[in-house]
Amino acid sequence: MTAARPRAVLWDVGNVIVRWDPRALYAKIFKEPADIDRFLSSVCTLDWHVEHDKGVAFPDNAAPLIARFPEHEAEIRAWDQRFDEMLSGPVPETAAVIEALADRDVPQFALTNMPQSKWPVVQAIAPRHFGLFRDAIVSGDEKVIKPARRIYEIVLERTGLAPADLLFIDDSAANIDAAMDMGFHTHHFTDPARLRAAVERHGLL
Repeated sequence: MTAARPRAVLWDVGNVIVRWDPRALYAKIFKEPADIDRFLSSVCTLDWHVEHDKGVAFPDNAAPLIARFPEHEAEIRAWDQRFDEMLSGPVPETAAVIEALADRDVPQFALTNMPQSKWPVVQAIAPRHFGLFRDAIVSGDEKVIKPARRIYEIVLERTGLAPADLLFIDDSAANIDAAMDMGFHTHHFTDPARLRAAVERHGLL
């Protein structure tokens, strides 16, 4: 950990602020859990979805997949058309910490791997809390994703802060490791119940 205390918080979004799970959608489409598993492991995989996070448009990314799996065209298109059904609300513990930080005028920012077109959809899940952020760096806009060093550099350019000024909170160990290597304070988000204590240990609450 870097020596100086942070003075701002940089939040990941998916499964830190807002719950996101493709199974929430595909449980409505497939009757059997085994069929959901098969579809998400061999058709609409996370490796396929990450191209959206990099800025590839949904129709462009869907076309070759539909060519390979024409029998699943409707299900593939549902990833885009029914994306909101993968979202199941804000994480209450995170929402409470965001509000507490705002009450203390602690600057807050977001850094998310997310398709640009879906960012407004996600913001609508917790508009009051996202409205407390000073800026959000969205990978689909920047065409680069965590844990690439460049997206953290963009954060520093946009916020005008140094790595040691920021506490970065993310549920991905790889993203946390990349930030630590650059000198960010970090908290690996694995248990919502541990979040407030972690923020308090960094002197922000």
